[in-house]
Amino acid sequence: MRNDWVPLSASALVVGVMSLVFGSLLNPADSGSTPADMLRIVNEDGSRWLAMAVMYLFASIALTVGMPSVLTLFTRRGRRLGLTAVVVFTFGAIGTCGYAMLMVFFRALVEAEAVRPAAIGRINDDPGLSIFLQTWVFSFYGGVLLLAIALLVSRATPVWVPLLLVVFVAMLPFAAHLGRVGGAVQVLLLAVGFTGVAMAAVTTVHEATRARAVAVGA
Repeated sequence: MRNDWVPLSASALVVGVMSLVFGSLLNPADSGSTPADMLRIVNEDGSRWLAMAVMYLFASIALTVGMPSVLTLFTRRGRRLGLTAVVVFTFGAIGTCGYAMLMVFFRALVEAEAVRPAAIGRINDDPGLSIFLQTWVFSFYGGVLLLAIALLVSRATPVWVPLLLVVFVAMLPFAAHLGRVGGAVQVLLLAVGFTGVAMAAVTTVHEATRARAVAVGA
């Protein structure tokens, strides 16, 4: 990747993760919502539900565009692990786009009164949907965890950056009990961590460019 494109890619990374934060803040539901609650929420806050889907769609695109800037941090140590982390997380980022499309489709079904609370439970038990959602969650969180480990190995960022990413992943088992505020805090940890990654990428490229200029001048 050309060095002059790295700041743009790093900016996309920050924009993408902030879109996730905004999407989480827009979420009108919480982890304890029943199928009946979900139908009521989508009926009453359909525009908010749609806006959340748009934020997730935008986050998916921006995070994918931001991944090349992350690779600039693994030019010396942790190169293979860093590449693996980026590939796995990219699958998770693309899966976020699919999840956003599912949200839009679900809203359309609710608006058309084509789904009932009892049917939502049966939909959640569908093996194909479960595999898709579980693969998406595994890729997203697994990619973040691998990235945190790769950053610790490469030492390309301050220690607090991978630590925030590890805390973000560690909160996954408690996601059902976090509520809306806890979920927003969790995503905010990811946002701060990825902002640190973006800043380190830009700094690394700037220093490499300056060193190259000094070498040419000498």
